[in-house]
Amino acid sequence: MSRICQVTGRKPSFGNNVSHSHRKTRRRWNVNVQRHRYWVPSEKRWVTLRVSTKGMKTINKHGIEKVLADMRRRGVKI
Repeated sequence: MSRICQVTGRKPSFGNNVSHSHRKTRRRWNVNVQRHRYWVPSEKRWVTLRVSTKGMKTINKHGIEKVLADMRRRGVKI
């Protein structure tokens, strides 16, 4: 599976490893993606999401109901 957050849409970013002699090789910075289950009281069911830690903070701040509504508005299947 790809390392993409379902809430924020964050993806890995790319850049260079730079050695002491300044030789450059490509590298990537992965997003800290976790699989997390959330209880949705209005639907009376658990929803499993692949979210970054920033996405978890967003859910804690706004609530799972509002975040799921925004995701559905974007067309993400839950």
